[in-house]
Amino acid sequence: MKQVSNMANTSNGSLATLLILFTVSAAIHTGAAQFPVQSQNLISDNISVVEGETATISCRVKNNDDSVIQLLNPNRQTIYFKDVRPLKDARFQLVNFSDNELRVSLSNVSLSDEGRYVCQLYTDPPQEAYADISVLIPPGNPIIESREDIVREGNETEITCTSMGSKPAATIRWMKGDKELQGKSKVEATYDRMFTVTSWLRFTVTKEDDGVPVVCIVDHPAVKDFQAQKYLEVQYKPEVTIKVGFPQGLIREGENLELTCQAKGKPQPHQVNWVRVDDDVPSHAVITGSDLFIENLNKSYNGTYRCVASNSVGETYADYILYVRDSQAGPEAQRLDHAVIGGVVAVVVFAMLCLLIVLGRYFARHKGTYFTHEAKGADDAADADTAIINAEGGHNNSDEKKEYYI
Repeated sequence: MKQVSNMANTSNGSLATLLILFTVSAAIHTGAAQFPVQSQNLISDNISVVEGETATISCRVKNNDDSVIQLLNPNRQTIYFKDVRPLKDARFQLVNFSDNELRVSLSNVSLSDEGRYVCQLYTDPPQEAYADISVLIPPGNPIIESREDIVREGNETEITCTSMGSKPAATIRWMKGDKELQGKSKVEATYDRMFTVTSWLRFTVTKEDDGVPVVCIVDHPAVKDFQAQKYLEVQYKPEVTIKVGFPQGLIREGENLELTCQAKGKPQPHQVNWVRVDDDVPSHAVITGSDLFIENLNKSYNGTYRCVASNSVGETYADYILYVRDSQAGPEAQRLDHAVIGGVVAVVVFAMLCLLIVLGRYFARHKGTYFTHEAKGADDAADADTAIINAEGGHNNSDEKKEYYI
C-alpha cells in the first residue's frame, strides 16, 4: 500500500510539473503577443568595380539587438567577424564597424575576386544578405583597318574595328565626319571569361569623302571616349573650269582672247588639252600649258572651245562658246541704238497724249446732251417761235411723247 501511495504521489507531482510548464509557456506566448519585438533587417548592395581599383562592401542592419555581424567571401570563409579579420588577406580593410554596419574595403580587385559575398547576422535563425561583385575589365586600344588605303570615287570600301580583352563585351559605333553610320558587329568569348568584338563598316565613297575621318567609338562601362580613327583617301576625276583672262564683256573683231583651263583632281591631272569642237583650233592660236591665246579675232573663229583634263581615274572637260561681234558695233552704234529706241518711245508717248486730249474734248461736248421727239427740227429754226411751230405734233400729241437719249 505504501508503494502504491508513493507511485500516486509521483504521478501527481509529474502532473503538477507539466501543468506548471504549460502555464509558464502560455504566459510567455501571451506576453509575446502583447509586446511584439521589431524584426531586424540585413541589407547589402551589388558592386561593379574596374579591375585594379577598390571595392567597398557594406553590411547594414536595421533595429539591431546586439546580434553579431560577419562578412564571408564566395567560399564561405569569414573575412570579418565583428571588427576582427580572421582571413589573412591584407587587401581587406575595415572601414567602419558599429551596431548597424560592417563596412569593408577590398583593394586592387582582380578577376578572381568576382563572386557573391555574404553578410551574415547571428540571430535565430541567422539572416543573410548578398553582395555580388562584378569586375569590369576595360578593352585594349581599338584597332582600325581598311581593306585598301586608297579608294576611287564610286567604289565601295570596308573598314574594320576590333576591341579585344574586355569584360563585359564592348559595343562599337561608327562616325564619318559628323554623321553616324551603322556597322555590323560580332562578339567572341575567350577562354579567360573576356570578350573580343569586331565591327565592319561598308559604304560607297564620293570625292567629298576625301580627307574625312572615319571614327570607331568603343563604348564600355569601364572607359569613356575610347576611339580610333582613319582618314579616307579618295581618288576622283578632274574638275574643270574655264576662266576668261580678257576681254571682259562682249567680244569684238580685232580683239585678243585669253582663256585659262583650271583642272583639279586626285591625283592631279597629268594632261590638259585644248580642242575646238567640230573644227580645228585657229592656226595662229597659242597654247601654253593650260592657257589658250588667240589674237586679232574675227567671226570665223566663232565656235565651242573645249578644255579636256585627265588623270588615272578618268577624263572630264569644260566648254567655252566664242561669239565675235562686228567691230563697228562699238559705243557709237550702241548710242545710235539707244537714240532710236528713245525716239520710238517718244512717238508712242505723244500719240497716247493726243488720244487722251481728243477723248477728253469729245466727252466734254456731249456731257448731259439729249433730244426729245417734240424738239425734232428745232435745231434748224431761226428763232424760238419758229422752233415751236416746226415741232411735230405740237401740244396735241403730248400724250404720246417719247424721249430718245443719245
